[in-house]
This record gives sequence, C-alpha cells and structure tokens, in this order.
Amino acid sequence: MTTPAYSRILLKLSGEALMGDDAFGINRAVVERIVAQVKEVAELGVQVGIVIGGGNIFRGVSLGAAGMDRATADYMGMLATVINALALQDAMNRAGLVARVQSALNIEPVCEPYIRGKAIRYLEEGKVVIFAAGTGNPFFTTDTAAALRGREVEAQIVLKATKVDGVYTADPMKDPKAVRYDRLTFDEAFVKNLKVMDATALALCRDQRLPINVFSIFKDGALRRVVMGEDEGTMVHS
Repeated sequence: MTTPAYSRILLKLSGEALMGDDAFGINRAVVERIVAQVKEVAELGVQVGIVIGGGNIFRGVSLGAAGMDRATADYMGMLATVINALALQDAMNRAGLVARVQSALNIEPVCEPYIRGKAIRYLEEGKVVIFAAGTGNPFFTTDTAAALRGREVEAQIVLKATKVDGVYTADPMKDPKAVRYDRLTFDEAFVKNLKVMDATALALCRDQRLPINVFSIFKDGALRRVVMGEDEGTMVHS
C-alpha cells in the first residue's frame, strides 16, 4: 500500500515501555525512539492520539502502596501517567511534532482538561494528543482508557504497543514453543483467556467494533507497518 490503512489511530503505550531496561523511571533514549516512530506515521498524515500508562513511575512507590486504599493507589497511578505524558509531550515538541496533553483529572496549571471536541479538533489540525490520568476514575485501567478514548475520538483502531510482537498461545519468554496469532476474534480472545487487554477494555472494543492490534514498539518501523496495513503484530477484530 502507498497510503495508510488508517487515518486516525489511538496508540496505547504502557508506562513500562518508557523505562526500557531500567528498573523504573523514564529512559530518555527509549522515549526518543518511540517519538521517532510516532513522527514517522504523523508525517504520513495519520492523526495520532496516545493513552499513556504510569507503571514505570508507580513501580517505584508500589511497595509503599501495598495495603493502601485501592482508590488512593489508583489516583497515585493516574498522577504518574500525567508525569509520563508531560515527558512525552516535551520529547515530541523537541522532535518537531506539536503535542497537547489532556488530563482526565483537572490540573489546569499543568495541562488541559480532557474535552472531546477540542481533542478531535487538535487531531484534525495534525497535533498529537496525549491523554493522561486514565479515565479519571479509580478501578479502571489505562487499557480501558485507551478503548474509551479511542471510541470517543472516533479512531479507526487501537494499537497496543508492548515489548512483545503480538499475542501468543503462551508467554514466549517462558515457553519457546509459543506461537504468535496473526489474527484473533474478540470471542476467541475471551474464550482462550489471552492477555490482549483487560476484560473491560476488550469488551468495550468488541461492543463498539473497534479493532485492536498488539505489536512491539521496540521493532524498528513496526508502528509504520501496522498503520500501512502490513502484517505486523496480532489483529483482534469482530
């Protein structure tokens, strides 16, 4: 294909993706490589929304959060995603992309609140929109936030960027005989209990007929290949 298969995507990045091989925190070199992939697809005319996790930062305080009230711990995790979103925005601006952070928590001195209409307008203007603070509610993961924001901004697909190049029959790090799925239906993912996304996010994508592609963000050019409709990662569909 010479033109992208999708004109608007929602990219789900885990916080762990930003730390590379570090124990926690943000690895600048890794962030720059991720930004380079995003810039590559943005220059193709693809509109990019991003939901970012916070595990790389919350991991550093998770031991202290053991036994903590779940809602309080979840709000701490949301704040961690805001830190990651600001770091990602800064890296994108330095790379020549125009990025905006919108937070589900109202912290206007730091970033804009999430407003659906404004987010869509930014996307139409060619800006990258980074959605922080998950859904703004405890007990929901950033996977669910990705499914929700993807549907709200009318993305054509949710791209889940991981360290593994797709969904496997078993953990490929532990089982050398594990086989990667090229394609899966949502029902197959549920029945086989495959770790595509958490159950709430997967159900939302299934009900809204919003396909998911799981791929490795650490493979050079992988994001571009997914956007161009090439065989990359695992496609989960209705």
